[in-house]
Amino acid sequence: MSRIGRKVISVPAGVKIALKGQDVTVTGPKGTLTVNVHSEVKVAWNETEKSIACTIGEGRSEDRLARALWGTNRALIQNAITGVQGGYEKSLEVVGVGWTAALAAGKLKLVVGFANPIMVEVPKGLTVTVDKQIIKVSGPDKQMVGQFAAKTRAVRKPEPYNGKGIKYTTETIKRKQGKQFGA
Repeated sequence: MSRIGRKVISVPAGVKIALKGQDVTVTGPKGTLTVNVHSEVKVAWNETEKSIACTIGEGRSEDRLARALWGTNRALIQNAITGVQGGYEKSLEVVGVGWTAALAAGKLKLVVGFANPIMVEVPKGLTVTVDKQIIKVSGPDKQMVGQFAAKTRAVRKPEPYNGKGIKYTTETIKRKQGKQFGA
């Protein structure tokens, strides 16, 4: 049995759920998200208890794929509910002398030591703010927020010798000593 899949998802006040076939549509104050549930997993909405239960067929409990999909789909629905209610946020920091980040016409402009500035397209549904060296990415979709933050970090990953680059604010860069000169 999937320990995650067995848990019932409680839906907070202010969040609306709509089931249509294998699609679960979640609507809240931050927006609307749709989760396409795999055909192995059955989703049931209980209106009186305001909860969602995910199940698999009786004979499928020994199948590894069915159990994995059970827990994964339950987690995706839970993430959608959390996202439309409170949203997700990632913070990045640009470290380097003269290195900057700025917003320009729906694009994130990164000046990080290359000959030309790097322009990163901001996807629809995300909010990106820049305050000096800190970039904040927020939105209701957990996957989209994480993907955009990773794509931005990949432009110039932090290096271990000087610590320059784009890093998460919670990330610690393990520094290396470098070359030794003299005898």
